[in-house]
Amino acid sequence: MDVSMANEMFRAQAHIYKHAFSFANSMVVGCAIQLGIPDDIHSHKQPMTLSQLVSELKLPPAKSDAIHRLMRLLVYSGFFATTNTILLDENQQGHILIPSSKLLLKRNETTPFETAHGAPMWEFFHQNPRFSNVFNEVMASDSQMMCLVVKDCKEVSQDMDSLVDVGGGTGIIANTILAAFPHLKCTVLDLPHVVANMPDTENLKYVGGDMFHSIPSADAILFKVTRF
Repeated sequence: MDVSMANEMFRAQAHIYKHAFSFANSMVVGCAIQLGIPDDIHSHKQPMTLSQLVSELKLPPAKSDAIHRLMRLLVYSGFFATTNTILLDENQQGHILIPSSKLLLKRNETTPFETAHGAPMWEFFHQNPRFSNVFNEVMASDSQMMCLVVKDCKEVSQDMDSLVDVGGGTGIIANTILAAFPHLKCTVLDLPHVVANMPDTENLKYVGGDMFHSIPSADAILFKVTRF
């Protein structure tokens, strides 16, 4: 077998091994979560050496080699990182959390968006008007599709005199509803910077606020589900 053929076969064998043992990646993540490794490193508040981790996990010292191999694979897979730290006057490697391992914390309340951008989605939009404008345009475009079914739901408005559209943006849905049912009084509730320049009309009012704090009173509240 010539050299080129041998190299090709070697790469083919490595490719097979890679996929044959790929299950190990998900298994070590599950093992780390079950043992509480991300939480222990988080609670330690500083880089955590292997000996400290084994001690915190309350495992027999004989298991340190297994934890060493586990952590090596987790670091290689991009779930943890290592950095130099001083322990007992010796320079040792300590394990630290990175964004992906922070999401593995059992009591983690941070969303993937906040982890990626450093702030909750609505706060990020408030700080970055360009992204907020793009988001509002997407929501407005989606609302136009919803408007197609409004006129087919006349029975919904028969017993209503007022409606508040929560997160109604620039009022596309509210205006469509009013065009079909002009007797209604509509209110659009959205964040202050979204409705700041929107003009009120006789039967449409824009209110800047936060639905988690208060929602204007009305006969009906309209929510549009955008995530499941």
